[in-house]
Amino acid sequence: MKQAQASLRILGIDPGSVTTGVAVIERQGREYACLHLESLKLSAKAGFPERLGEVFIRVSALIDAFQPNEFAIEQIFMFRSPESSLKLGQARGAAIAAAVVKGLPVAEYMPAEVKQSVVGTGRADKVQVQHMVKRLLRLADHPPADGADAAAIALCHAYRRTSLMSAVESGQLNEQQRENMRLLAQSRFRRRSR
Repeated sequence: MKQAQASLRILGIDPGSVTTGVAVIERQGREYACLHLESLKLSAKAGFPERLGEVFIRVSALIDAFQPNEFAIEQIFMFRSPESSLKLGQARGAAIAAAVVKGLPVAEYMPAEVKQSVVGTGRADKVQVQHMVKRLLRLADHPPADGADAAAIALCHAYRRTSLMSAVESGQLNEQQRENMRLLAQSRFRRRSR
């Protein structure tokens, strides 16, 4: 059973079949604080199905430990290798399944959309994302790359959610218009990521 929370807490996931980035952020006043950030190294000796099980188990454990109210994950994009895309999609599915089983709403964002909202350009590289995550979350050290990506996904969700909710609450958008705006933003970034 989830405890009542006064603030927004988001679990961000950068899925992978070898390393999965995870971050938990929480709104504290007008800013966001990082409660947890890491790159989960999956068992190198395990087979692929076992690593998918590990993603599910470890994400479930994070949900139990940090009790987020929302879940954000990067959408899949096509790699040069169809096999890599399939493996990424399966790792994504394992993480999403963990969130759904725990009753969390799932939000998905294209990589370019995440980079745009955190760095200011949809074509930012990993070093730029790490730098901005460090600054925005006031971290003492540079975060690991996959963990920084997960934090950027959580921040993107927080920013999108906050701006859309403000528009709805002020009467500028109704719920259907809000959903249409969210889908439009995702489709725009999906086309740019190809």
